[in-house]
Amino acid sequence: MLEVLDRLARAGVRGWLDGGWGVDALVGRHSRPHSDLDLVMALDDVEPATNALADLGFAITESEMPTRLVLGDGRGRAIDLHPVTFTPSGDGLQRLQDGRVFAYPSAGFAAVGLVCGRPVPCLSPDVQVLVHQGYPPEADDRHDMLLLREAFGIDLPAPYRDDPGSPR
Repeated sequence: MLEVLDRLARAGVRGWLDGGWGVDALVGRHSRPHSDLDLVMALDDVEPATNALADLGFAITESEMPTRLVLGDGRGRAIDLHPVTFTPSGDGLQRLQDGRVFAYPSAGFAAVGLVCGRPVPCLSPDVQVLVHQGYPPEADDRHDMLLLREAFGIDLPAPYRDDPGSPR
């Protein structure tokens, strides 16, 4: 995963960890297996990112642009790019497939987490919770949200708060 971030940085592309890796970075430890690496990045950086990652064997496996682009390397690694257009105030706007727009608040891009002891940009705990709403949570989502609650004392939304298996 750090290899991917390094390759993107050399190409001048900035990405913020989202999803499971983003949560693990925020809590500073690897807590579970991950099926992909979720990265939020500027829409204008998607093409340079795709080109840079081709050198590591990644190619497009699924496109739902402008909402998301999935890259795979044939060895089981996947990267899920979430493109946003930044507003003058720093909010990141992601156009969804149904035409709606999801807004990542500008403050959410200020977080830094740790992966293997190395600082990496990631979405803030509050924005991690925000992006985990609006769909039925799976076991990994519940795990990640409970980690955020334990580490940061975040009040979780109903689908996570009402989980009968979660500690209260």
